[in-house]
Formats: sequence, structure tokens, C-alpha cells
Amino acid sequence: MIQEKDSSNRFEDAYIERCDKETENMIRNESSLFLTQPLDYLKKQKNEFIYLESHWFEGIRVEAVSVEADDVFGTYDVMLGLKLQKKYEKSIKEFLNANLNGDEAKFDLMFSHDDGLWNLNFALNYTEGFQEDITIGEAFQLIYHFLFKLVEAVEENKHQTSN
Repeated sequence: MIQEKDSSNRFEDAYIERCDKETENMIRNESSLFLTQPLDYLKKQKNEFIYLESHWFEGIRVEAVSVEADDVFGTYDVMLGLKLQKKYEKSIKEFLNANLNGDEAKFDLMFSHDDGLWNLNFALNYTEGFQEDITIGEAFQLIYHFLFKLVEAVEENKHQTSN
């Protein structure tokens, strides 16, 4: 069984980019100090998204995570590639349906045969513990925790079905 470790300084050595939504070009490479900005920075800079790579995400089978403010729904959209086999689709969907709260809760999940990854998008607003006034760093902590629980649930289902 995998265990979650202390998270207070989890992303201090992460690779962070601010990028332009339209072109996906990097605007600026940021230090971990950027993570102390309020999350609503993304609503003020509607043309930007934040891209973050960390060994912590690799440990839970996630390549990298991007977050942006959705212009239409006003939610914070999380986009990532999840390294789980296609056969775990049912477990992944069950977890997402059970753990994204609210009437509007939605996610997009599509398997890419080219890279063997699940492309997963979901609204951070519908995860447990989300608050509008968190920092960008706290948002990435929340994302990490949510994905950690997702991978843990898939692992548990895998062991139950193989017994």
C-alpha cells in the first residue's frame, strides 16, 4: 500500500511554466515562489495556464499537470496525462463519478493509444476541500491529493479483482 507523505513543501523543486493558452508558448519559467500567488491569478490572467512537472506527480503515474481558468464556466480546469493501462477505465470512471462533487461536476477521460496515457480533464472546483481563496500551491496540493486517491482506488480494485 502506498502512503501519502507530508505535503507542506512538496512542490518547492517543481518545474513551473506560465504559458499562453492560445499558442501554448511559454510566457515565463517560474520559481516555487510563484505558488504563493492566489489561485484567482488565473481568472485575472485569462490568457494563461500553469504547467507544472514534479517527481511527486511521477510517483503517482502523472506526467505533468496544467491548470487554467475556464472562460465559460468560471471553473479551474485541470489537465493531465495519467499512466494507467486502458483496462482500468471502469475503476477510473467510478472514482471520478464518486469523488467529483456537485451537479455540474464533469470530467473528460480519453485514452490515447499513441502514448498509452489517459488524457484526463476535470474541474478542480468539484474536488473535496476546494475553496476559491486558495493559493496556486494549495491548488496543486489538492490536485496531488485527489490523483493520489484515484491511483490508490485503482490499485485497490486491481488487487480485489485479481483475488
